[in-house]
This record gives sequence, structure tokens and C-alpha cells, in this order.
Amino acid sequence: MRIALIKGDGIGVDVAEAAMAVVEAALRRTGQTLPHYDNVCAGAGHYKDTGLDIEADGEQRAGAADAIFLGAIGLPSIRHDDGTEISPHLRLRDRFGLYAGVRPVKAYPNAPQRLADPRAAGIDLVILRESTEGLFYSAATHKRSLVVNDDEVQDILRITRKTTTKLHQFAFNLARKRRERGSPGHLTCVDKANVFTSLAFFRQLFDEVKGAFPDVPVGYNYVDAQALDLVRKPWDFDVLVTENMFGDILSDLAGGLVGGMGMAACAEIGDTTGLFQPAHGSAPDIMGQDKANPLAAILSGALMLDYLSEKLDRPVLSEAAELINSSVETGFQQNNLRPMEFGGDMGTRDVTRQVLSYIEETAGARASIGA
Repeated sequence: MRIALIKGDGIGVDVAEAAMAVVEAALRRTGQTLPHYDNVCAGAGHYKDTGLDIEADGEQRAGAADAIFLGAIGLPSIRHDDGTEISPHLRLRDRFGLYAGVRPVKAYPNAPQRLADPRAAGIDLVILRESTEGLFYSAATHKRSLVVNDDEVQDILRITRKTTTKLHQFAFNLARKRRERGSPGHLTCVDKANVFTSLAFFRQLFDEVKGAFPDVPVGYNYVDAQALDLVRKPWDFDVLVTENMFGDILSDLAGGLVGGMGMAACAEIGDTTGLFQPAHGSAPDIMGQDKANPLAAILSGALMLDYLSEKLDRPVLSEAAELINSSVETGFQQNNLRPMEFGGDMGTRDVTRQVLSYIEETAGARASIGA
């Protein structure tokens, strides 16, 4: 197993190291060999030192790995001359066609619940964000804006049949898999088809794909109504599929419903590789202070193992992923995971140690039962 490890900036270093420690523990407890890491330097700090946002051969090395793990990238004090952030990860999405941005949103016991309704305790949904096109197609790093001058700037919202069809197929398959695991398996197409021709096309392609999945129940929502519904009744949704910018905004909103961005895991998956990262930023104000919540990165590590299980045809890797997920769930159930992000008393190292202890206990208990 070869992992391109990009620790990045700020707390990215701390949470990436925490995630890999947990991944390695889960692999050991399921009898697997540890991964080989190719550490790739990238981010705002690297840009400041070298003038490059990623090592000269970094993109090529990332693509050669079985998966890419990213801590966080960006520092507010370091910008391009036009004011935009250092964003090599957007180029990685584009170069390797990482069209399926998977953002799980799950409420855990004893974690903060921002909604008073008791049904909020059962929030468990996935926002699937197309990650290479939409309005991000003309992100500054790609230099694709139509007009850029002192009087006007025009960006492009791009929807293509090839990419969006693959996205919707991924969405239907994801909904089907979730139903097999006990979730409702309901899929909602989120767009603005009533206003934009590009997003009417997005919905058209959704309808073309749904004929091959008659077992998957579907629904439709305009993005503004979806934002409202994520506050009014998020428990009514299971899988949402949407355009890039809409997914970026909605996934942050949804993350806030279940505690904060410290719980926001993320997978970005293409045809040949996947990139896994916490969806939060680099939080330079707390870097090096042992205050960051590493759980989004740890849960992203579980997503990576699930992905590699299919990619490498090694089902036991899914067992390792489940070991991580169940350890986090148990930790919250027993109120033994109390990140500072939620007003708790546990920093990055303590949270990581607690998850590691649950992995040891859970794996040991399973071994005893098996014996």
C-alpha cells in the first residue's frame, strides 16, 4: 500500500500524523502490513520557502500512489499576488479527475448538537460534491476565467456529460450501498435547474442515469431550499448529489450541525486514485498548541481504507476502517472523546491516544470472541 502523504500547513501536520497513527494501529490489529509513505512537500509554507506550491515532481508522485492523504493547506498570511490562496490540492483534483467528493455528516452522542429537535441526534447523511467542474472549474489556480481586468471578472460554471454522468452513477451506487448497510438509501439531486441552463443539464443527466437504478428512491431540491431543509429537517436526507460550489457550502453548513469542521471527513475519488483529507482548514492560530481536533482526519483515514479495500481487492481493509469508525463511535458514547473544539479538555494527542486505546480494546475483544 503506497500513500502519498501531504501534511501541508498549520494543524495539517498534527492531524495528518494522528490519522496515520490510527490507520497503522487498525492495520496492525487486523493483521495487515503498514503502508509505505511518500512524503510530498506542498502548501503555503513550501511556497514561501521555494516559490512552488508543491514539489517539482510532487503531483506525479501523488498520482503514482494508491491513495493521497492531505492534512490541510493554506495560510492567511501567504497569498498569490492576486490575493487568492495557495491551492495545489485543487490542481490535484483536476489533474487526476477526482470528481466524487464524499462528505459524510454524522451526529455522535455527547458531541454538540446545534439543533434543539431530538431527531438531530440521528443525523447521518452524505453530501456528494462534484469536485472538478462546476464553478470551481475556473478557480484561480486553473487560470480559466473568461474575463479578468480592472473593470470586470467573469468565471465559468462548467457541467459536462462525461464527468456528471460518472458523478451520478457514483451517487446511485453510494445510495444503494448505504441501503444495504441499513440507511434509507434515498438520493436527492440538489441544483438550481430553474435558473441556470448548466444546472438544468445537471438534472437532466441525473434523470438519464436513474433509469438504471430503479431500486433507489430519488428526490429533487433547489440548493436554496436544501440549505433551509438542512436546518429544518436534515434527518429526512440520506445522500445529496450536487455541483461543486453548492457542495462546498452545504457540506460546511451540515458540518456545523454535528459539532463543527473538526468532524468533517472527506474523500475525493476518481477513476484511478483518491485523495483523503479533513475538510477543515489549516487553523494557523492554534498550530503547534495541541488544540486541534484530529477526528476529521482520523475518519478520513477510515474512508481511505474503505476505498483501498475495493481498489486493491483486500476486504480486510474495510475491517480496519470499521475498527476506526466503531472506536470513534464508542469513544463518544462513553464520553471519553472530548475535543477542545467542543469545549472539552482533550487536545490532539489525548484524542488520538483515546482512539488508539479503543482500537486495541475492540480488536482484542473480537479476537477473544473468535477464539
